[in-house]
Amino acid sequence: MNKKIGFIGCGKMASAIIGGVLSSKFLSAQEIQASETSTEKAQEKSKDLGIQVITDNIELVKTSDVVFIATTPNFVEDVLNQIKDYVTADKLIVSICAGVTTKFIQSVLGEDKRVVRVMPNTPALVLEGMSGVCGGKSAKGNDVKCVVELLSNIGKAIEVTENQMDIVTAISGSGPAFYYKVINEIARAGEKLGMDYEKALTLSIQTAIGSAKMLLASDKSAEDLIASVATKGGCTRVGVDYMDEENTSDIFYNLIDKTATKANALGK
Repeated sequence: MNKKIGFIGCGKMASAIIGGVLSSKFLSAQEIQASETSTEKAQEKSKDLGIQVITDNIELVKTSDVVFIATTPNFVEDVLNQIKDYVTADKLIVSICAGVTTKFIQSVLGEDKRVVRVMPNTPALVLEGMSGVCGGKSAKGNDVKCVVELLSNIGKAIEVTENQMDIVTAISGSGPAFYYKVINEIARAGEKLGMDYEKALTLSIQTAIGSAKMLLASDKSAEDLIASVATKGGCTRVGVDYMDEENTSDIFYNLIDKTATKANALGK
């Protein structure tokens, strides 16, 4: 890549990306830096991640080719105003802030500034991340390609349109928590029925991993794979029929809809 990457904000998501990129060896520790709000936090993160972490956002921008804005959405405007005079034409700004549009970022930094918006997720830390990427109106084709390449080293990355980013946030950005809950609830059900929780959890986790890999590897649809397991008169059919009777499709639609709506509101 031959670029120095800087992260303004070094919270859970930024740390997951940094940790994943370092684990993949796509970039070295010398090619990544970050900033934090206090010396104490900076020292702690530097020790945890093995990179340089400073407390000066302006210095970070000056010495980075690609700058990730990784603060919480409510601090984005303040950060952008702080750095805007130092965002030159050769710098690429990448936002991972939920709900914050490229249009808003450009309204502060300047309409000509190169901005890419990303919604990643925390499984990046184990190189199984999923990211949606879109470019602002002044982003060049290579800008989006560069970010997709970076994030592809920590999982998968796809280009989407900006009006789909709140959906990406709901499905993959927030999605790990939803899958954790499903996996845990299935394990807890096993525990209530008389199995040791840890054994039930192992069954649930590995079944989720195997099912996901089967779906990725198969040329069949999810519906076809369900039918292949849920044969007529079998125990799986009883479970799938129960899910249909309880309208789980509505539950999951409402889950994603409410999460996407909240993601959109965060940027306003």
